[in-house]
Amino acid sequence: MAEADKVFAGAIPELYERLMVPLIFEPYAIDLAERVARLKPLDLLEIAAGTGVVTRALAPKLDVEAQLVATDLNQPMLDVAHSRQGDDERVVWQQADAMALPLDDESFDVVLCQFGVMFFPDRVKAYREVRRVLKPGGRFLFNVWDRIEANELAHAAVEALAARFPENPPSFMRRVPHGYADPAKIRTDLEAAGFHDITLETLEKRNGPISASDAATGFCQGTPVRNEIEERDASGLAAVTVAVAAALTKRFGSGMIERPIRAQVVTAQR
Repeated sequence: MAEADKVFAGAIPELYERLMVPLIFEPYAIDLAERVARLKPLDLLEIAAGTGVVTRALAPKLDVEAQLVATDLNQPMLDVAHSRQGDDERVVWQQADAMALPLDDESFDVVLCQFGVMFFPDRVKAYREVRRVLKPGGRFLFNVWDRIEANELAHAAVEALAARFPENPPSFMRRVPHGYADPAKIRTDLEAAGFHDITLETLEKRNGPISASDAATGFCQGTPVRNEIEERDASGLAAVTVAVAAALTKRFGSGMIERPIRAQVVTAQR
């Protein structure tokens, strides 16, 4: 994984929150929050919390005595999350690397992660860290995107970028968010880290309705795809975004776009 794949900073966090969260992340955040809340945990850890879409969905469902430690590698993402969430004495915001969590052994009833494990450079190592901080019998819940071909809007954006840069197409979306879609691989990694009672569920939803222009802006400017575009054409971000928007309009029409999205929801026990 390129180092730039993990950088969510500069203009990315605000655009990510404004466009990408309602586009693809919010439907799964609601689902994950409901699954966690049914376990009635008191001590929770969220890793790769991003701009806090799961945190916001989960906090109202938690017991008044619960505490949620919400972490992310990128402090700018947490800054946006905190500003959206407001003050809640049950939520602690902490910058942290999932590969080396600065937290005590056997501290949490539940660890959750929304579309973050794909970014871990060594997933088995990261899963071992999760297992270390879980209490005996604790649960790990996370989701990952299915193959990019099963997520039509993202796939169309990637194809449009490839047409714009045919000799060196941006590959972040295919390599990272949609690069860990094999259920057998996920299960093997979790088992290698010591987890058991592993379940995987394919969950299909629909993206939030969006215009072609906003979808293109989200994908091209509100994710690390932005870093890839600027590496290839330092002054071409706006023009590339317009070209992707035109391709999306040609494919899906001039109205609001609402297409199927698909992910895997995973649970495992310490």
